[in-house]
Amino acid sequence: MPRLFTGIEIPPEIALALSSFRGGLPGARWIDPENYHLTLRFIGDIDERMADDVTSILGERRQRAPVTITIDGLDSFGGGKPRAVFARTSGNGELNELQAEQERLLRQVGLNPETRKFTPHITLARLKHVSPVDVADYIATRGHFPRLTFTADRFVLYSSRASVGGGPYVIEAAYPLS
Repeated sequence: MPRLFTGIEIPPEIALALSSFRGGLPGARWIDPENYHLTLRFIGDIDERMADDVTSILGERRQRAPVTITIDGLDSFGGGKPRAVFARTSGNGELNELQAEQERLLRQVGLNPETRKFTPHITLARLKHVSPVDVADYIATRGHFPRLTFTADRFVLYSSRASVGGGPYVIEAAYPLS
């Protein structure tokens, strides 16, 4: 039973720049740069028949232009119980439209709607039992964040194996944006 999600790959030069933010936060499990990605839609553990339906329906999406993505800072999820540090992206209507289209398509094949609000980001570290003060200090001391921009000319369907998170991820299918 594969665990699937759709996402955008992070170019190697952007991943290298993001990897410079690794370290300096006790208790963080840092994601390997080759596993950085921007999740569009988490699908979850599904059977092979549904995986085939997902692969097929994603190929039926409307054609779109490549999407420009700008990464402009660091942030965290979890508030008083932080669970991740991530690189955030600035508002991007095209990215939101791409995600919304995937949501509609995946509902057509019988998947339940995603309950979480789409917040485009690139997870840099997973946190467990890390002080919110330590997370705030980590982010505050890295306030000089270089604006990073790239153009995504495709999105992919990733699979992951049950693990402690952070990869490894395998590209099962690629869908061009052109």
